[in-house]
Amino acid sequence: MGSAGEWCLIESDPGVFTALIKDFGVEGVQVEEIFSLDSESFQEIKPVFGLIFLFKCIQDEKQDGDIVQDSRLDRIFFAKQVISNACATQAIISILLNTNDKNVKLGSTLQDFRDFTVAFDSAMKGLTLSNSKLIRQVHNSYARQQVFEYDEKSSKSEDSYHFVGYIPIEGRLYELDGLKPGPIDHGAITTSDWIEAVRPVIQKRISSYNAGEIHFNLMAVVGDKIMMTESKMKHLNDELTQLTSENSMETADGHAARIALIQTEIEHCHEVIRLENNKRNKFKIENTRRKHNYLPFIIEMIRILAAEEKLMPLVETAKKKMEDKAKTSQSTQG
Repeated sequence: MGSAGEWCLIESDPGVFTALIKDFGVEGVQVEEIFSLDSESFQEIKPVFGLIFLFKCIQDEKQDGDIVQDSRLDRIFFAKQVISNACATQAIISILLNTNDKNVKLGSTLQDFRDFTVAFDSAMKGLTLSNSKLIRQVHNSYARQQVFEYDEKSSKSEDSYHFVGYIPIEGRLYELDGLKPGPIDHGAITTSDWIEAVRPVIQKRISSYNAGEIHFNLMAVVGDKIMMTESKMKHLNDELTQLTSENSMETADGHAARIALIQTEIEHCHEVIRLENNKRNKFKIENTRRKHNYLPFIIEMIRILAAEEKLMPLVETAKKKMEDKAKTSQSTQG
């Protein structure tokens, strides 16, 4: 276990997970945050390859579904979690290695890992994952910089959080939880959209929390929106070229309505790509800030404020605000 090295905590954030996947060398996927389990929330992000669910662990939580211990294990990638803080990356990798789509390219890092571990049992898969220097380095590169060290033992919060994955495989819904003995079979998928099968499973899990509590987060591993939109735009442009070139103007006039529709769809594609690029640029900036060490800046700012005799007045103002806030809170409770 010691040879596995340290794995840091990473944020449950679509920008972090999307960049993490790209750094693994995977093509054709990205991660989107889901704020509602309504069908409409999934319409704009299809295809959905898998769901990543973060939740606060509850003692004595009842398990639904059956643990898979038969020959299906030969066809499902499942790794036991053998090290702390790796469950986010393990959930992502489990979904990627169980995704069978021609547009998803794993890249050498994950393809080599899958090929190397294909004959291993779940415990050995987990041990190999935890000891993968390449995977650990990518994971740890998304550690949020700690400005100050603190004693975790003295922390008042005792909440423990965990990531699991949900994915359709061969017509059945599986939950991939590295803390379990094997994949959890939630039954056959009886509709054309597997999201309809996973929705009640997640809803039931969410309902186990008290009303008003937010101790969970849901993200989807989906198709790369830019890649899919560019592919769609290519087909539209090819059709447009064909319609406008066949027997020149006479044929084009006969297809005027279709040509106008294609041009509108192409304009929409350009807008989708523009918005997606803007979102990814925002993710890039946020990830850069996560990795940046602000401690030297903070120390220098404190030094300048102290030299200009502005530090203590700011401290006193902050203390007064905290006292006023505490008094307001007490009067509200009273």
